[in-house]
Amino acid sequence: MLSEEFVSAICGGPLSSNTAIAKDVGIYCHTLSPTYSVKSAFKKSSAPVNCLAVSETHVFTAQKDKAYVHVYSRLRGNQEAFVALPERIRCITLAGDVLIIGTTEGRIMLWETCTGRLVSTPARHVQAVSCVAATPLHVLTGSDDSDIHVWSLAQLLELDSTAEHEPERSLSNHRAAITALAVSPSASVDTNFAVSASKDKSCIVWNYQTGDALRTLLFPSFPLCMALDPSSRALFVGCEDASLYLAEFFSDKPLLGAQSEDSSTVVQISSPFGATQPDVGPASCLALSYDGSVLLTGHPRGQILKWDVADNKTPTELTNVNAAITNLAFVPPFSSADKSTKPLTIIKPSQAERAYTFSAQLTSDLNSESTFETLLNTAGFSQEVLEKAIAEFHTHTKVSATATEEPSTNHSADNGDQEDLKKQNEELWETIKELKALQKDTLQKYRAATKDQR
Repeated sequence: MLSEEFVSAICGGPLSSNTAIAKDVGIYCHTLSPTYSVKSAFKKSSAPVNCLAVSETHVFTAQKDKAYVHVYSRLRGNQEAFVALPERIRCITLAGDVLIIGTTEGRIMLWETCTGRLVSTPARHVQAVSCVAATPLHVLTGSDDSDIHVWSLAQLLELDSTAEHEPERSLSNHRAAITALAVSPSASVDTNFAVSASKDKSCIVWNYQTGDALRTLLFPSFPLCMALDPSSRALFVGCEDASLYLAEFFSDKPLLGAQSEDSSTVVQISSPFGATQPDVGPASCLALSYDGSVLLTGHPRGQILKWDVADNKTPTELTNVNAAITNLAFVPPFSSADKSTKPLTIIKPSQAERAYTFSAQLTSDLNSESTFETLLNTAGFSQEVLEKAIAEFHTHTKVSATATEEPSTNHSADNGDQEDLKKQNEELWETIKELKALQKDTLQKYRAATKDQR
């Protein structure tokens, strides 16, 4: 059975003298399903909000008011490295094997964990970088100065040491500090967006590649944390008034997309999805399961609550760790299929110019043939390629025939088009038959030649 796992991080000391909870534990690895349990724990970490990043092999935590990152190995279950950086750290996130770090001086640093290369930008923010989000192509940074910068990840990682690091654009509609950022991983035009939360009691939905503000969501109190649905269908927001709010982007009255109402870009969100009890307090962090059915909230008094998104019932308390929960992150249940390497150990960062060595474990067979190599080494066209071409041709023919259909009054004009399509279809089938015959003849000659050589 597929299991769901998540990681939580705390900040600060124990809230009470509870001897049932182990001392000095700063990171917990939990199993949510099929049965909840604490799988493992790491000690000596105190990570404030937005200072946890989890990969398939490691856990990274930035320490409160310090310039340190603690690195823990999920494979070996121990602390692997203690990393010191030039400036105090305010937030971190991962983009593949690159750890992106926001500092209190208003700059970002990028650490390639497989090579140790460290890239640092100038201080483009006037105040501290409070949150950072990343996609495979872009990095978004939010700051206490109320601005959001959009960076090209490829430009930031250029090997040219003389290149100037400038953001592609700035998003500056907020009037107070940015508290959280979330970005959609989608490639669709309708769902390729980012959301920013601010102390001005609003969340703004952006087309971050153009700089356009698509929607402004207003809340009764300022948002502390938020989480996007994995399919980018909805946004969950935790506010200072201890309420949780849900904004659905593609409901009966969609907020985004071609069917959205364009009369106003400002939407008031006043009905909460749920609320916590006074003894629990507001959520300091949120996390959604990989299928979007379970919402987890972490609270300053140590509770982790589980909410059923579909039933919207009273939440259940999973655990109380007796310390302020500041970060929650689900572990992806599936390995990344497009990654051919896995970093078993990290390389500590260095700004000194040198020949970098890439250190990682290969996860695929180097001798496996690509699709191009398979076609190149096949005599003629393989049966698989021909069958795929015939199937695609049938699909396009049906689509074309459907598109050319007209009302019954235009049958005479429509018949001519259908006759042309039928004729083209017959000609293409004759071509395919000739190709099959040629392939068969080629293979027979090839086998005969091989037999003579033997």
